[in-house]
Parts: sequence; C-alpha cells; structure tokens
Amino acid sequence: MEIVVAHDYLTQRGGAERVALELIRRVGTRELVTSAYVPEQTWDGFADHRIVTSRHPAMHLLRRDPRRALPVLAGVWDQMPTTDADAVIASSSGWAHGLRTAPGTRKIVYCHNPARWLHQPDDYIADLSGPVRAALSVLTPRLRAWDRRAAATADLYLANSTSVAARIHAVYGIDAEVVFPPVAVDTTGDHDRVDGLPEDFFITVGRARGYKGTTRLVEAFADLPGHHLAIVGTPPSPDLPPNVTGLGRVSDAQLRWLYSNARALVSVSHEDFGLTPIEANAFGTPVLVLQAGGFLDSTDPGVSGTFIVDEQIDTIREAVCTFPGLWDRQAIRAHADRFSPSAFARQLNEAIARTVGPPQRTSAGTTVRSSVSISSTAIRAAAGPRP
Repeated sequence: MEIVVAHDYLTQRGGAERVALELIRRVGTRELVTSAYVPEQTWDGFADHRIVTSRHPAMHLLRRDPRRALPVLAGVWDQMPTTDADAVIASSSGWAHGLRTAPGTRKIVYCHNPARWLHQPDDYIADLSGPVRAALSVLTPRLRAWDRRAAATADLYLANSTSVAARIHAVYGIDAEVVFPPVAVDTTGDHDRVDGLPEDFFITVGRARGYKGTTRLVEAFADLPGHHLAIVGTPPSPDLPPNVTGLGRVSDAQLRWLYSNARALVSVSHEDFGLTPIEANAFGTPVLVLQAGGFLDSTDPGVSGTFIVDEQIDTIREAVCTFPGLWDRQAIRAHADRFSPSAFARQLNEAIARTVGPPQRTSAGTTVRSSVSISSTAIRAAAGPRP
C-alpha cells in the first residue's frame, strides 16, 4: 500500500511537526508533501525522508514564516501536484487537508485544529502585521468556503483531542474519531545542564504567541519572588522579571535536563492537545496547566498534575504557591505511557485499514479498493450548533 503524508509547512519545532514525523515513521510513506520546508527551523528527522515542497513564488519568499503567506496558502495547496497513492494522511491545521487526490485515493485527515486563523482568529493573528491582518479580514469568507470544501474531501477525520473533535463538528459538521497524538520524547538520551537556574524552578515551553499564554505567566511570576520560571522559546531579555529566565531555543539534551529537574511544567496555553505536559510526565515531572482544551485529555488530576481553574493572574499565582511538593513519579510516568507511539500507531493502522480497505478484484480483473463506512466517536453534545 502506497501512503503519502501531507503537512501544512515544516518551518518550526512544534508539536504538530513531531506528529507529522511520527506519521512518516509509522506508515512507511514514500514521501511527505508540504508547502515549505526549512530544515534548520524544524526537527532533524525530516532530513531522512523525501520532502516535496511547493514551487509557488510566494512560498519561496515567505517560507521562513508561512503565517505571512496565509492569504495565498489556499492557492498554494490548490497548485500542489495531485497524488495517486492508495491513501493520503493529511496532518493538518488548515491547509494540508486541501491536497488534491486522484480518483480512488483515500484521504485521512489527522486534524490538530480547524484553521485557527479562520475560526479562532483572536487566538492566532493578533501578533501578525497590519497588512496581513487586513488581507485576511477581506479574504476570510472565501478562505472559509475553501476550508470547508477541503474538509469535505476527506474519507475520515481524526482529531487529536475531544475538544478538537467538538470544534471539527461545529465548523465542518463532521464527526471525528479521537486519536491522541504520540509522545515520542527520548527520556534516555543525554542530559545537558542549563546553567543560571536555581535548584527549584518551574518550566514552560512554547512559542511566543498570544494563545500560548506566556505573557500571563510572566506577569504572575513577577509578584512571586520566591518562585522561579524558566521559559523555553522566549529569548533572554532585560525586560523580564529577575525571577524569570528566557532560555530561547534549547537543544534536545538541555530540554531533557529541564524536564527532569523542573519542579513542574506550567502552562495556561489554549492548546488543541498540548504535547509538552505529556513530555514532562514522561520524565516523572508533574504539570500545572489550564483546566481547558486538550489539557483536559492529557492531565489526570492528582496523578500527573493539577489544574489552574482559569487564566486570571491571581488564580495563576495561587496555583503556583499551593502546588504540592510530593508526587509519585512512577505513577506520572505510567500516565505518560498511555500516549505512547505504539498506542498511536495501533489506532492509526486500524483507521487506515478500515478506510482504505483490502484490494478487491472486479470481474474484468482490475484491482479496486473497497469502500468502508466509518462510525466515529466525536462528542456531538460538546460541539454545539454548526455555524
């Protein structure tokens, strides 16, 4: 069976890119199709595979930050070559599900979230330039129509969390099966100490965007001189409080050390699923996270961590100050095992088998693929009415 993986763009070291890399490894794909690929900005593992990128002029100019190309990305994907593989698995947050396929090719979409800039714009585009925001506001109706047409081409939708499954139903009217993403962090690799941190510190991991909530954490810790916060993804700055350290980009070995030695990972991000709490749990480290979104799936209160009930500054401060000091690290690691690559691969392979189906011979001797009816598990009650 020939399977092609598609992913929006490979220009960052995010959780969605980790999942795309695991998809390649697990399905034995011949290639990955994406709009832009900047090797030094994403995970090293992609260099081991054949990457097919767009030749659109806009992607040549804007490939290092494809968010600046949001107004033209629908056209970019419309011009990608049509694939004739047995199946396409689109790792999508809004674009890859638009990859064109030949008749008979099945399309499975692994959805990290419906296009956030179209359906949750306040969470995503606030830090974009004025011209890009203006262009998006004009094009939003047309892009939403394109987005819904692209979603309708899928034979099966998979969601990375129950909250994303609800959003998929609300936006597209599609019931999606929930398949939690894999956490493939290597806990046995080298650990490189990060200097300049106190013995007791909290850690947060994530790019500096509005919905990641980093600014609120900095504000909360500013009035907690007895507690220290280390931020991976935010560079050092004299504007940060004395008890907040911006670490910028760190190596994998340094991240392992941070996960292993932090008192807890803390986050008030609005995550679709959020891999970092499970990555921290894999090292036996508890988490302190917002009681919302994908964290509801990834956190077992009292076992793997605790919740922050809302993102008010005073609520965050209280949660930090009252965070328990004693945890069963073995139980935390066991919780992380529920999200292992092997569990992900099992569910993924079952979905592929049910969707693509075994080859069948026609009376003329030609080979076709059987059509399989999918019964999904999305939660309609959580989805609300379709807009």
